[in-house]
Amino acid sequence: MQSVDIAVTDLASATKKFFRRVLPIMLVMLVCNQLNRSNIGYTQDHLQADVGIGAAAYGFGAGLFFIAYAIFELPSNVMMEKFGARIWLTRIMVSWGIVSFLMAFVQNETMFYVLRFLLGAAEAGFFPAVIFYFARWVPTGQRGKATAIFIAGSSVAAALSGPIAGMLLSLQGALGIRGWQWLFGFEGLLSVVVGITVYFLLDARIEDAKWLTLKEKTALISAIASEDAQHAPASGQGNKVNRWKMLLNPQILLLCGIYFSVQLSIYANTFWLPSIVKQIPGTTDLSVGFLSAIPWVCAVVAMYFAAKWQDQAKSKRPLLAVALLVAAVGTFAAAVATPVLALVFLAVAAMGFKSASPLFWTIPQSGLHPLVLAPAIAIINSLGNLGGFVAPFGFGIIKEQTGSVVPGLFALAAASTLAAGLVYFLRERTTAAEPPAVAPAEGAPAAETRQPAVTR
Repeated sequence: MQSVDIAVTDLASATKKFFRRVLPIMLVMLVCNQLNRSNIGYTQDHLQADVGIGAAAYGFGAGLFFIAYAIFELPSNVMMEKFGARIWLTRIMVSWGIVSFLMAFVQNETMFYVLRFLLGAAEAGFFPAVIFYFARWVPTGQRGKATAIFIAGSSVAAALSGPIAGMLLSLQGALGIRGWQWLFGFEGLLSVVVGITVYFLLDARIEDAKWLTLKEKTALISAIASEDAQHAPASGQGNKVNRWKMLLNPQILLLCGIYFSVQLSIYANTFWLPSIVKQIPGTTDLSVGFLSAIPWVCAVVAMYFAAKWQDQAKSKRPLLAVALLVAAVGTFAAAVATPVLALVFLAVAAMGFKSASPLFWTIPQSGLHPLVLAPAIAIINSLGNLGGFVAPFGFGIIKEQTGSVVPGLFALAAASTLAAGLVYFLRERTTAAEPPAVAPAEGAPAAETRQPAVTR
């Protein structure tokens, strides 16, 4: 009994150290990632004035990123498994930083399209690599918390991107460089520097972590191995599982559809929120940047409470459905409101669709076989991220044809409502509420103690 108690203490200690040391590194990487994804949202008018890129071309270029992302996502994740997280995440960050820097030299639509495609190819594999990394380092009971904190970082980054973009755009003419060139150049170089630094800070395997004691390493490795073993009997094939056939599971396709809807809302707002805010009379580049941060700040607060409720819920499906319905209501109200009220309602919508993302990812993490986890996450993320193509491109066409994005907001509300209905058909592993067998890390949910049951 004493040896078991010691193992429990070592596991809790190892997990706490992961939250303190590794998770902040991941959050800094995510901030850089989101800055480089969202910066074109603040340069739309400048690109049109200086380069001649219209609304439809802008929307197509913004969305083209996700076509490349979908094509290269799975191959990138396979390469990550081969080379390890440290090398591959460094490669991803450095390459996307270089491409983002080159965006400062865009001269025409063709160059804009090519660089946006290359940016998607460079970044492909980042998110599923991080989620898979969590699955290899964090016990199940704490993994949902780690994922929620990580995804919350995207809202923090989105909140920061507005003020940062506003200040960099305000450097218009400094050293003979346009404001939008300062924006792309600075944020691109920042990613390169952070990517190189990550190589020296991140460990690929638990065995390589010098910041863990030998007992902590053993406890953490044993916990992850035990969780992997619990999945094997469910397949009836043990290590002979054909993970490519498992990807044809209808549940995975259903997850793709729901995540597609979530991404529609996220990237419609990422790329078009600044243009909606600009409809408020008297705004400037700087004020638009700060006002555009409001929905993302609200989203961070909502995600915090969603994570707390998630820890106490045996099933995540009801919370996910509610989050999607909040997104639908907020988006619909924004479509019929005045510009100032539209910003308020878009903040409500952001609280819904950003909270939906971490709630969503706990379902495949807990319900999928570990042998299929990495490619399944890559498939879900890549196909779901096609919403990032449809949303900005569709909004661009709508705005160019009608002069307004209101019809696009109606479409987003309908998509979120449909996704909320599809949540009913998801299967997930739920756990009966009882005292945890393993002491949780500080600030993390308790570990699951019963064999999870798959439910609808």
